[in-house]
Order: sequence, then structure tokens, then C-alpha cells
Amino acid sequence: MNVKVYKIPMSGPDDMSSLEELINTNEINPEEIIAILGKTEGNGCVNDFTRGFCTASFRSFLSKKLGKTEKEIEEKVAFVMSGGTEGVMTPHATIFTKTETEDITKEEKSLAVSVGFTRDFLPEEMGTLTMVNEVKEVVLELIEKAGIEDKEDVHFVQIKCPLLTSDRIQEAKSRGKSVIVEDTYESMGYTRGASALGVAIALGEIDENKVTEDAILKDWSLYSEVASTSAGVELLNCEIILMGNSRKSISKYRIGHSVMEDAIDLEGIIKAMTNSGLKIDKLPTEEDKKRIVNVLAKAEASPDGHVRGRRNTMLTDSDINHTRHARAVVNGVIASIVGDPMVYVSGGAEHQGPAGGGPVAVIIEK
Repeated sequence: MNVKVYKIPMSGPDDMSSLEELINTNEINPEEIIAILGKTEGNGCVNDFTRGFCTASFRSFLSKKLGKTEKEIEEKVAFVMSGGTEGVMTPHATIFTKTETEDITKEEKSLAVSVGFTRDFLPEEMGTLTMVNEVKEVVLELIEKAGIEDKEDVHFVQIKCPLLTSDRIQEAKSRGKSVIVEDTYESMGYTRGASALGVAIALGEIDENKVTEDAILKDWSLYSEVASTSAGVELLNCEIILMGNSRKSISKYRIGHSVMEDAIDLEGIIKAMTNSGLKIDKLPTEEDKKRIVNVLAKAEASPDGHVRGRRNTMLTDSDINHTRHARAVVNGVIASIVGDPMVYVSGGAEHQGPAGGGPVAVIIEK
């Protein structure tokens, strides 16, 4: 396969101008688009409709360009929109294209990407072991689909998962079913966490027997170092983008990852860069920065309300949700290193990296 990656700025959730220009100049063949990963400028919470608006805009745009129905588009392309661009984070989208090439196996490993979808979930299944197991099965399929022979070559698994709404909760109750939590905002954490645990089991990062209903959002020792999950009201299933390196890819790009131990872990970001193949001495040079296509990271407020022994107010601010604080902080740290605020940072890292931290991946041009 040959995978290409494009990062485009967006002036709003419905701004298709940069993508249209890339298509008009024959840089991108819209038939080859397999995934669009976006940062939209809503609040990132339950009522953030910029995610659905952006997804609908891309879907409609590609439908018209390709002369296909929107249903045909959504069956082929994974649309993962993460809300919240607090601080200096620039709204943008990362476009992934893939073409099939002659079946070869090289010594050097290059970027490989595959996308897949779980079935739709009933409200009572969201945030439960059912979701964990469904995600696990799809991730295992995507590893094979991407031509990845070693699970250690999987460096980032981006998932968009559903959440509970008042209507969905009432619909479950009308059938005599109960949901995992009735607070719609808290439900986002449960679906993110369950999805992340599915990735961790699939990749052998944790013992499947330790993942019980009671462990979800309680046992923080269970986590994936490569899962990045984002919840939204705009879907009922999980859309999954798996990224890694494969000897069956001839892409000019490569991906690497590490883990941020906390929200200001600069060293973790540098480790992800070196893991991708950049030879960095302390900080990236201007030439290094030019090779970085995008940085993908998860962010969260530490459950104990501290960072390196210092108290913060992320969890006690009644005006601004803690996920919004966390995104702004992590984006600021990454932007200061790469010299570009247009990077992907998603909030809410339940079972994604150690408590208070999160996975970080870097896509570079070789």
C-alpha cells in the first residue's frame, strides 16, 4: 500500500476550501481518501454539534465530488471529529489517502493505515464490556488489514465512539434496560474508557481477564499506550483509524509514539519524535520540524488534582470543564516544541496512558 497524509487548516467546521484546492490541483484523488481526522472548535462536550456538522460537511462534499450517496461515503471513509480547540490550538483536519500497490515486502517499515467500524451499540451497551469486546475484534482485523506483522508496530489507534443522551437513556428504560450511568457527560468517559480497553486487550498491553465491568473507569492501572478515543453525539458505533508501520507499505511517511506521563511532559513528546525516526538532540531543529506532518495526543486532568506535586484547579473549575483546560495545556506544550499550534490534541484520556497523562504519536516524512 501507499499511504499519504495531508494536514489542512479550517476556518470553520464546514470549510472545504483547502481540501477542494488539493483535489483541483490533483494532489489528492478523492477516491483514495480513507479517513479524515479533525479538530473542530466546539466545546468538546455532550452538546458540541460542531463535530456532527463537520462530519456532515465532509460527507456531503465527497458525495458530490465522487457522485456517490452519503451512505456509500460513510461506509468507506472514517470521519473522526474531536471537539475543542482551546488556547492556541488551530482547527484543522488530517486527511489520509491510500492506494493499493504491488504486493511487496520491504526491509524498511513505513506508515500503514486501515479503517473499520463496529456495529451500532444499544444505549445499555455503551461503556460496558460489550463495547470493549466489539472494539477488540475490529482492532485485530485492522492490524491484519494494514499488513502489520508485529503488534508493537501499531503506534496510534484513533477511535470515535458514541455517548448517552437523554433520549437514548429513556429509550433503554422503555425496554426495561438500565444504562451504565445516567449523567450524559459522564457517559463520554465510560465509552472512551471502554473503547481504549478494547485496544489494550487487542494489542496484548493488558490481561483481558483483568478487564471487568467494575474495572472500567476505576482501575487506572489498566490502559493502552496507543489508544486515543473521542466521544460524540453524532454516531452510534465506533469508527476506528489504526496507524502503524509495515513492511508492506511504500509510504514516504512513518509514525512513532510514546506516552506523556503528565500534561507538561516535554520529554515524552521528544521520545515520540525519536521513536518515529527523527534523530533529535534535545529539541528538534528547524529541519526536523519541517519533516513533522502532525502530532497526535491525548490530554486529561490528573485525577488527584495535581501536576508534579503542585495543585491545579482543572477539576474544581465550575465554569470551564477540565477537558478544556487539559487540551489547552498539552497543545501549548507540543506547539512550543514543534513551532506550530496546528496539532491534534483530544481531551479525556480514560485508560489511555497513565492517569493524568496520555499517548502521543508523531507522523513524519522520512
